[in-house]
Amino acid sequence: MASQIKPQPGILDIDLYEGGASSLAGVSNVLKLSSNENPMGPSEAAKEAFGCAVHELHRYPSTDHLSLRTAIGEVWHLDPTRVICGVGSDEILHLMCQAYAGPGDEVIHTEHGFALYRISTLAAGATPVEVPERDRMIDVDEILAACTKKTKLVFIALPSNPTSTMIGAKEVERLAEGLPPQTILVLDGAYAEYVEGYDGGLALIEARENVFMTRTFSKIYGLGGLRIGWGYGPQSMIDVLNRIRGPFNMSSAALAAAEAAVRDRVYTEKCRVENARWREWLSTALAELGVPSDTSTANFILARFSNEDEAVACNEHLKSQGILVRHPKGYGFPYCLRITVGDESACRRIVHAVGQFKGLRE
Repeated sequence: MASQIKPQPGILDIDLYEGGASSLAGVSNVLKLSSNENPMGPSEAAKEAFGCAVHELHRYPSTDHLSLRTAIGEVWHLDPTRVICGVGSDEILHLMCQAYAGPGDEVIHTEHGFALYRISTLAAGATPVEVPERDRMIDVDEILAACTKKTKLVFIALPSNPTSTMIGAKEVERLAEGLPPQTILVLDGAYAEYVEGYDGGLALIEARENVFMTRTFSKIYGLGGLRIGWGYGPQSMIDVLNRIRGPFNMSSAALAAAEAAVRDRVYTEKCRVENARWREWLSTALAELGVPSDTSTANFILARFSNEDEAVACNEHLKSQGILVRHPKGYGFPYCLRITVGDESACRRIVHAVGQFKGLRE
């Protein structure tokens, strides 16, 4: 007799998420540039706070995350009562779909958008709607044209991943203004701190009732291993999300490390400046080798090759040199490699390896 046990509709349509590779068989000195991690790691203040947290591991963490929310509010000049914290920004994205989308609803993302948008949509039983980009850039007109009375959420990342590109504030405002009345615009700001002077969409959120923002501690703060994120939006949305958020979703150690990290503004700025410096050097050096990329606003570049065969061959050569990058074929870029901006040594090493590859091909 066939089993009658079945998951909810949409779940079996989800392809398992694949993170960036972190190891190579038989290679001990692997240079990992596949996951957009901060090569400088977390600040000393964050590491110290994490270490001190071991003395309280027998205690349950706070359920309201007040201390971290207060720190975020002070640093970013926003209302801490409208902040929600989660297990990475991933959890916040999941909660948005769980709360605002379901069977019969549609959720829009762009063709090269982060895979989790589709995953979270399907997990909620809603229908993902993919819209085209233009020259690796989010196209506001395409998004607005795809909206219907069924559209409940629109996900865009600024800066975008894996393209590293970004649209301007006026275009984002035009998108928010043009959405149907039942639709929420979610601004995924995982890489927002790498853009000098960018508030992640805060001004737009304060001016409107249909915009929500997510952020993470996994990138510039160097805390990817602790899984910490946060969201900010209208109070009504925060109240909804807190009703379905797990009460003890954040560990005490994660909360302590994140608070110390966000308060250490000097270190964060140092990370941003160093990233900008070596991002420019890396993109210029690769372009001189015949491997161009769009102007990046994040901590990685999307290097373009002449075709998929060349990208795959270069990727294999890099692996032979102990270097791991990301081949974003699943994101619609079979002819590209996404390369994290590392420290000086890492950037010089990868340019040398690509130069070797180009020399072997000539």
